[in-house]
Amino acid sequence: MAYKMKPEAIIIPDEAKRICAQLEEAGFEAYLVGGCVRDMLLDKKPKDWDVATNARPEEVLKIFPDSIYENEFGTVLVKMKENGEWKTKNGIRTVEITTYRIEGKYTDKRRPDEVRFAKTIEEDLSRRDFTVNALALRGFGEGVMAGVILDLFGGQDDLKKKIIRTVGDPEKRFDEDALRLMRAVRFAVQLDFEIEAETWAAIQKHARGLEIIAKERIRDELAKILLAPNAAKGILMLEELGLLKYILPELREGIGVGQNLHHIYTVFEHNVRALDYAAKQQYDLPIRMAALLHDAGKPRAKQGEGYHATFYQHEYIGAKMAVRALDRLRFPREFVEKVAHLVRRHMFYYNVGDVSPAGVRRLLVRIGPEHVDDLLKVREADRIGSGVQKAVPYKLRHLLFMMDKVKRDPLSPKMLKINGDDIMELLGLPPGMRIGWILHSLLEEVLDDPEKNEREHLIRRTRELNALSDDELKELTLKAKRKEKEAEEAAEQEIRKKHRV
Repeated sequence: MAYKMKPEAIIIPDEAKRICAQLEEAGFEAYLVGGCVRDMLLDKKPKDWDVATNARPEEVLKIFPDSIYENEFGTVLVKMKENGEWKTKNGIRTVEITTYRIEGKYTDKRRPDEVRFAKTIEEDLSRRDFTVNALALRGFGEGVMAGVILDLFGGQDDLKKKIIRTVGDPEKRFDEDALRLMRAVRFAVQLDFEIEAETWAAIQKHARGLEIIAKERIRDELAKILLAPNAAKGILMLEELGLLKYILPELREGIGVGQNLHHIYTVFEHNVRALDYAAKQQYDLPIRMAALLHDAGKPRAKQGEGYHATFYQHEYIGAKMAVRALDRLRFPREFVEKVAHLVRRHMFYYNVGDVSPAGVRRLLVRIGPEHVDDLLKVREADRIGSGVQKAVPYKLRHLLFMMDKVKRDPLSPKMLKINGDDIMELLGLPPGMRIGWILHSLLEEVLDDPEKNEREHLIRRTRELNALSDDELKELTLKAKRKEKEAEEAAEQEIRKKHRV
């Protein structure tokens, strides 16, 4: 069925209109399709603009010769002539032009065995996943969209009802491509919709289909769910639909696992609530993932039951679980390491009056100055997810004050007023471990007293340290590391004693 658009609808970029006009001037059809039409009907600014046409890829390339064509699905990326908030390909802003197509059988439930070009837009829309994405727009006026929408499957009614429903038989749609199981959840949380009952039942029935989906595709859908405002709802839906066990089984270990007198929620509920806070604060993906996984290690660390249960070392266990889970989902190494670090360090101890400026400097060395802001955000999510009222209590505010106070003090060998090259030149030594031992010893002294970070003093201490034997220098370094480790363990014992973690 065709619907006339209201002339006051969202403005379509001149570039998108120009591309459609050039296709039609060449004798072909051109429709704006999918998400951009859906978003305009929801009065949202589309993130990208996709065009469907009966022109074959080679014909599109003749009209737009300076384009990108490197796929088997008949999609040509036409470069935009003006800037805008659209998708990019290697940094180039583009509009996707795809030839009408009909997909063949999905033997592996991941991709069609073959893609055949279709003759009509109706055939093309019939292959799409959900009704709200099976919309096409053609014929728009000057300045604003005032054209006709082709809606064959009730997509506009579903937008009004705020439901996600498949195009046609849901079992057939999910049997074709099992990733659509997650896409249904993703669209539901992105649009704040519900999943229609028959579609919901089909997802539950076909949930196991995710087992054969490429981990990279699952990763991308999970990231989009976590970046939605309703990310927590998405995780709960994945669990209710039977999908979570094929995505993050580690997270499910916390289901029904009670905590102690410091928590009113189960481990799973607490993790999801922490994610909810992180999403509401619009934190970035690593922080949201760390908030979701920060206590994943508790079920494996739990000793005892009831108010006096303990979870010693759960942050170490959780960090290892996060690495395994995120590696399995093919997240980039840098992302995995950051999330694991935030999980591992989320239990850092700080108590006003107990920790000196030197202790704050050493805390900064342990957690990394570049991770402070993100770690505090995870700590906020942890607190709110526990049911407390304040995300940033006095202790954390005081810690921020102390960190700000000492942040210009030397925290690494690079911040010393003498470096390895200086020491080698001063002592006439070649590169080696001895230089590193001297630098580490100098840093330990400066961490205790930043005023010692003066070049003349460091030169004098370098000569004094060089008078020591290799064994004595090495032992001095090891002694400093043992002292730091003992201080960290003592601090951790305090927080574990208080919170039984």
